Amino acid sequence: MDKPVALITGASSGIGTAFAWKLAARGYNLILLARRADRLQTLAGELPVAVETLQADLSTEAGIAGAERAIHERPRLDLLVNNAGFGTLRRFWEAPVEGQTRMHELHVMAIMRLTHAALARMVPYGRGGIINVSSVAAFGQSPGNVSYCATKAWINSFTEGLAIELANANSPVKVQALCPGFTATEFHETLGLITGDSTGGIPRFLWTEADDVVNASLHGFDRGKVIVIPGWKYKTVATVMKHLPWSIRRRASRPGGSRI
Repeated sequence: MDKPVALITGASSGIGTAFAWKLAARGYNLILLARRADRLQTLAGELPVAVETLQADLSTEAGIAGAERAIHERPRLDLLVNNAGFGTLRRFWEAPVEGQTRMHELHVMAIMRLTHAALARMVPYGRGGIINVSSVAAFGQSPGNVSYCATKAWINSFTEGLAIELANANSPVKVQALCPGFTATEFHETLGLITGDSTGGIPRFLWTEADDVVNASLHGFDRGKVIVIPGWKYKTVATVMKHLPWSIRRRASRPGGSRI
């Protein structure tokens, strides 16, 4: 009962699963949330700590409300990892609006509401933290990814604002926006950017392993870093993108962008 507890959304694969293993190694008991209950059960059976699983779709009102209840019912929640997310690869006006709406619900409304629920517990107790999984895409725009880039930029701004408020309140609670680049998970295959062993035209040196992303996140979290960009390559990309004039940025396109 004395162990810290972490709730991880989007825990059934990729970065979410890597967080589960890394946090278990740090002694956290876990609450794993995702849409795929079978994968959650398999992962829970492999982890060496106490694990609770919650099946929920955080792009829906019912899913968000269920996750909020789970937070409210657990006053010993020490860490929230808002990792659930997805992308699309289509021009905004050609993409079904239902998918764009789901993305905004998941990347914006779900993160806002779960963060609110968690901080309402953490701040009075004077402990805990929140990691919001963003993307290096937050620092720019690219054709076919308008909503994705915009919602990830919101995550960064939201997290930085929270960090300022927490510091102003002299709270030890920490927040972080984790901004990985291309990561070897199912994300890009689901997106349709790659298939099988293909890299989708993306140079292999740009790919990062999920374990390395999570290691960078937790190292930065321990040090109180608010924006964490794993890998020097993506730190450089983010710095350049922030300072490029609009006339150049509007011509920039991520690798594979011509497929849209």
